[in-house]
Amino acid sequence: QVQLVESGGGSVQAGGSLSLSCAASGRIFSWYVMGWFRQAPGKEREIVAAIRWNGDYTYYGEFVKGRFTISRDVAKNTVNLQMNSLKPEDTAVYYCAADPIGRVVATSRSAYDYWGQGTQVTVSS
Repeated sequence: QVQLVESGGGSVQAGGSLSLSCAASGRIFSWYVMGWFRQAPGKEREIVAAIRWNGDYTYYGEFVKGRFTISRDVAKNTVNLQMNSLKPEDTAVYYCAADPIGRVVATSRSAYDYWGQGTQVTVSS
């Protein structure tokens, strides 16, 4: 069983930066894939970025376009999302998720079994 707790959300003006962190409790194995998703009001939950726990592969949603960076800290059992050049359309609840199978770096939410409670990110223009 894995429990995930996000932190670091908040409000920022367009062009600003925020750093999200996801603390994982329980054993995270090297093949696990950790992902960040987001969901804006009235929209589907979409993947932002994902990383395999062993660090050998990362994925970014097209809308990220070099603005965000996903990383993991094995010693601290955390997955981090550094978000730069934020835009109003980045406003959403951001969720951390874990895929314990990890055969591929999945982009579909259905592949992820464990979810955090979410953290709000608001970007004003």
